[in-house]
Amino acid sequence: MDAEIIAVGSELLTPQRLDTNSLYLTDQLNSLGVEVVTKSIIGDHLDRLADAVRRAVSRSAIVILCGGLGPTEDDLTRDAVAAALDRKLIYHPEIAEALEQRFAQMKRKMAERNKRQGFIVEGAEILPNDRGTAPGQWIDDSGGHIMLLPGPPHEMKAMFERQCLSRLVRVVPKQAIRTLVLRVTGMPESDLDQLIAPVYKKYTNPATTILAAAGDLQVHLRARCATDAEAVALLAEVGGPIELLLGDRIYSRNGHTLEEVIGQMLRDQHATLSVAESATGGLLGERITGVPGSSEYFLGGFITYSSRMKIEWLGVPEEMIARCGAVSKETAEAMALGARRRSGSTYALSITGVAGPDSGGENAPVGTMYVGLADASGCQVLHRQFIGDRTRIRQFVTQMALDVLRRKLM
Repeated sequence: MDAEIIAVGSELLTPQRLDTNSLYLTDQLNSLGVEVVTKSIIGDHLDRLADAVRRAVSRSAIVILCGGLGPTEDDLTRDAVAAALDRKLIYHPEIAEALEQRFAQMKRKMAERNKRQGFIVEGAEILPNDRGTAPGQWIDDSGGHIMLLPGPPHEMKAMFERQCLSRLVRVVPKQAIRTLVLRVTGMPESDLDQLIAPVYKKYTNPATTILAAAGDLQVHLRARCATDAEAVALLAEVGGPIELLLGDRIYSRNGHTLEEVIGQMLRDQHATLSVAESATGGLLGERITGVPGSSEYFLGGFITYSSRMKIEWLGVPEEMIARCGAVSKETAEAMALGARRRSGSTYALSITGVAGPDSGGENAPVGTMYVGLADASGCQVLHRQFIGDRTRIRQFVTQMALDVLRRKLM
């Protein structure tokens, strides 16, 4: 079975509110082997919402609507679903009476408008809501199943777990969805796709998705089979050749970030790390220390944004900066060696460059970056020319620096 989720509410179409309910529901449905094929957000507009429901029920066996079950005039989910299914809305006075009793227990008088929540789509099962005032509804229609759930997350989750899961277990065929995530760095997205497409294009199952961030790629293989064993076997059949093609560009197979992977490698080798940053202004250190327990291996860092700080804190020779420039291979090397010497760390990473938007001159255009890595054997320096805005360039170079260290630790 496939599913669609419709989030209802004009507020979800603004920058101030995010639809998080669909993420929770997707996770729950996937655990049952149900694939969510479409998600949509519809504002408080009766005709648009009814049209969205008609399209959803015509193509998917499971349709879940979240929100729009409140007492106000803009709560239109009940009306829209009734219109889409060509059913009546039936008033249930017992719902209104129960609501009135709840208000009385809180020593409040229920507004007349709350009685709107007593209207139920003809033929629907009422789903009790012990967290709020809006009852949910379960509707069977032409072999499909429609759920009307409240919008507040704590109400929606409780209702889904207590009222909907057991019903879904009875109607959903036994299936398993399993995902393999390969995290890759050190190559452009187009190169990655060109390399692995001859493998994954042979298959419609598993489905393959490539996600790209600044220097960080993810290959998602999503298998949908009758059993766990079949899904795992299919992922191995497709994932195995892809892993061989990508080789050591893969840094994670379990979703861990590059900084998490490096942290574990440093722990395993009882090694320590320090950093010296110029162009990234502490971003590299922030990524490293974002991992819980990083104090076990990360000693600290130097944010030497000015030439004077490079000279005074790291011991970079003044004549070197005058001769080669602050953005140069020589300065990157001196920064890494200085950070390692001053901190006593096993390894030290350095970054110097031009993040923009202003250029560093003819020899250092925007995007020019140098990364140094020092250890007991000396120092290596890599140079890259990145494109993009300031934020993207800084993300790229920290990813590059972490990958340089990863390869050294390998």
